Amino acid sequence: MKKFFIPIMIIAVFGAFYQQNSPKPNVYITVICIAIFIFGMMKLSAKIPPKDNEDDNTSI
Repeated sequence: MKKFFIPIMIIAVFGAFYQQNSPKPNVYITVICIAIFIFGMMKLSAKIPPKDNEDDNTSI
């Protein structure tokens, strides 16, 4: 799945930046590109395990 999300996220970022550099940027396309990027980051970061050590939870 990572091989699928990364290229789509890169295309979305370039699409959002391209819209911002145009003389009359389309807000809807920019919002859709940002939403695709955020959704992709959410999916990719869900696989990273939390850094929760049992030593941090113990009382002294």
